[in-house]
Amino acid sequence: MTRTFEIAGQKIGGAHPPYVIAEISANHNGNMENALKLVDEAKAAGASAVKIQTYRPDTITLDSNDKAFQISGGLWDGRTLYELYEEAHMPWEWHAPLFEHARKVGITIFSSPFDSTAIDLLEDLNAPAYKIASFEAVDLPLIRYAASTGKPLVISTGMADAEEIAEAIEAAREGGCKELAILHCVSGYPAPAEDYNLRTIPDMIDRFGLVTGLSDHTLDNTTAITSVALGASIIEKHFTLDRTGGGPDDSFSLEPKEMAELCSGAYTAWSALGNVDYGRKASEQGNIQFRRSLYFVKDLRAGEVITADAVRSVRPGYGAAPKHLDHVIGRRVAADTSKNSPVILDNLL
Repeated sequence: MTRTFEIAGQKIGGAHPPYVIAEISANHNGNMENALKLVDEAKAAGASAVKIQTYRPDTITLDSNDKAFQISGGLWDGRTLYELYEEAHMPWEWHAPLFEHARKVGITIFSSPFDSTAIDLLEDLNAPAYKIASFEAVDLPLIRYAASTGKPLVISTGMADAEEIAEAIEAAREGGCKELAILHCVSGYPAPAEDYNLRTIPDMIDRFGLVTGLSDHTLDNTTAITSVALGASIIEKHFTLDRTGGGPDDSFSLEPKEMAELCSGAYTAWSALGNVDYGRKASEQGNIQFRRSLYFVKDLRAGEVITADAVRSVRPGYGAAPKHLDHVIGRRVAADTSKNSPVILDNLL
């Protein structure tokens, strides 16, 4: 069964090129000009869409110094959740200009909302789709509310087990979602390639029956491009202007040149998959002459018996196929035959 999914008129699925999402996340680093530039660079790199995140620190966490709200280990060690999200969030007043700019340059833009007020804001901007982040995949009321808009929905599944993925899908369906896709994800920042277990992707496709992709937090493009060969139709990667920019997500994000390489490589991988085809390919036609075939290696008179030392399998390929050798030896030539001429079966007696 061919599964398809659509965002802003672009069809997504195995029969279509990979849909590459450039995730801006916190990589604006508090500067709206950076955010606008990231939209431009994503378009130039060939990305299908840019994605932002819509929350304020008070809509995603509580302003508390209690131990439960402090981050221990990893990139953001020693900070509180509120402090991190205060720095990382995309100011809501930036959303309208960003949407307008993306539409002007001709690239799809949508967002990950983190509460119902974010969805309301994005609805006012006519967002074409919604992405549920991995950490929110267990927030079934949020999924239902996003689904109730009737917009396409993409759900990341980092940290979620098969039961939780099924519950998220059910919540989306209950909310009225008709266009639904899921992303295999490992919620490590960065995540090692060996954690990705990409063979999970074809199992997800079979198990859940949805267009499936990859949200990739590895440091290069190998994992993402490999996923295409296993059926991934969507690739999401964090995107920055400068990996050394010092922002919360910069260090595990792709720079513009790498994003362009991802778009090109993913398309090449998808193109290479093609269909089951054992026939001779167009690029091979000119090389048929270099296959082996049977040639006479001595002069023979008309009616003379072809002996084993009179014929060999050599290049080029203008003679009879080597598989006929045993049937050629012992037959007679119908006319005088010169050495270095091809064996033509119709010319044998």
